[in-house]
Amino acid sequence: MTARGARLALLAVLLGAGCALLETEPDPSQLVCSSDDQCALNEVCFPDGCGDPGRDIVVEVTPNPHDGLHAQDFRVEALRPEQQLQLSGPASVKGRVVRATSLPAPDGGVATRPYSEPLHLLATGESLLLPGVSRRYEATLVPINGAWELPVGTGDYTVMLSADDLDVPPVWGDSRVEPGASVPLELLLPAADTVARLTGRVERQAGVLVDAALEVQALDTDLLPLSQRVTVTRGTGEFSLAMPREAARSSAVLVRVTATGDAPWVPQKTFTVDPRTPLSEPLTLGDYGSPVQVTGRVLGPDGRPVAGATVAFQGEVGGGGMFHGPLATTSTEGRFAVDTLPAAPGRTLSLVVVPPSGTAGLTVLPVEVPRTGATLPDVRLPDRRIVTGTLLLPDSTNPAAGVRVVAEPVGQVPGWPRPPAGGEAQGTTNTSGVFRLSLDPAVYRVDFVPTENLPRVSRIVTVLPGEDTAPQELATFPLQKGRTVSGRVTLGDAEAGTARGVPYASIRFYRVVSLEGRPSSVLLSQAVSDQQGRYTALIPVR
Repeated sequence: MTARGARLALLAVLLGAGCALLETEPDPSQLVCSSDDQCALNEVCFPDGCGDPGRDIVVEVTPNPHDGLHAQDFRVEALRPEQQLQLSGPASVKGRVVRATSLPAPDGGVATRPYSEPLHLLATGESLLLPGVSRRYEATLVPINGAWELPVGTGDYTVMLSADDLDVPPVWGDSRVEPGASVPLELLLPAADTVARLTGRVERQAGVLVDAALEVQALDTDLLPLSQRVTVTRGTGEFSLAMPREAARSSAVLVRVTATGDAPWVPQKTFTVDPRTPLSEPLTLGDYGSPVQVTGRVLGPDGRPVAGATVAFQGEVGGGGMFHGPLATTSTEGRFAVDTLPAAPGRTLSLVVVPPSGTAGLTVLPVEVPRTGATLPDVRLPDRRIVTGTLLLPDSTNPAAGVRVVAEPVGQVPGWPRPPAGGEAQGTTNTSGVFRLSLDPAVYRVDFVPTENLPRVSRIVTVLPGEDTAPQELATFPLQKGRTVSGRVTLGDAEAGTARGVPYASIRFYRVVSLEGRPSSVLLSQAVSDQQGRYTALIPVR
């Protein structure tokens, strides 16, 4: 990912629906154990403490998705030097979609007919064996006599089906997919005469329509869709949503109004409505104002201008809607001119500044934005927190030089956004084994990846915000010795002699642990199979 791509990804996180905070303030202590010497004879020091390096292992193998073969997970009870990985065939959700009719079935139930119109499938979930490893698959297709199939990796999924026909509400179901399994899933679309209508009108205020392309969607309280996204009629502000009858009988649903296309100057607003009664009053976005310009200058901790920083505003505007503004970039003099809607009366917007990698720390500042625009005083970015430490070779004496150090954010601290995936910081230990990383506040998994024939080592580090500029120092610890695990990735029936090697498969060895009180998956080693399906990986050993 490019530096700008990482900054855009972070802004996407910051400008989204919000970030969940850690339940408790993280312990500033970084290490449960600092070396293998503190562990029992057959244990090594992992991020969660001492553990047997041959147990609690899960292997994830990802063959070629173009062949319909996705990720498969294997639990390894006792890791052997020669670890064969026998893949099952393709896994999928093999579904059938039918639509209820108005006619009664002979048995007195609901009569149905196969649905054979275009639809979109989205399966989201998580690995069966690897906590925190997400899975997502989607496809647009036309079912054949109601039948469809979606190739997926092993996992627990929620499968949502959305028809192209906007008068058909979306439906979803749950599937648990084991390796090589084709899991049946039947989804029932409601009959046309049982679909409830929620009609209404969107306006800006006092009968004035919104001069922008808008879409409306009904959601339940968990933000799952109850209707398709439908277009608001531009000239009248009217809309009509199709929902399941059961949803229309509930006491409340959410209706979300969103601008589409090139219309950044309309905030998103979510209304709570009672679907049991007609919407006699329009959904009013309120007086959110007109675009204004905010100018300013971004300086680094040393007082020098910061060029190439990404700047944007977000927050609540007049009428109660949420605004996510367009991005601007600072000039060579550190100056920016960014357009935004004004803040709601008596409120502030958040100014988000993401500097180029390595220059300074990200900043989120509350800013009053009046309807006349504003020229801000200089925005002084803080230093990133320095995290440093010393790494030794497995003899616990000599420094480990040239080791690549990668800090990947895995959590957040209260009041700060979690940096995005792909926004990791990297460094290398010097000839004395010392590493130095510049990090924003977050919880990180720090991986130490030697260039020698030694396995990677990981530690969990919590970087807290504050005025303290002193480096955060990790206790000195050694790399671990490694043992080679090799084998072959195959597909087919070994007993029948039809097994064949799977070339260029991605193999990852994880250890499943509890970190910060949550089940987590820590990557121990990764490899890629050769043309014959052979692989070699390095695993820690005492």
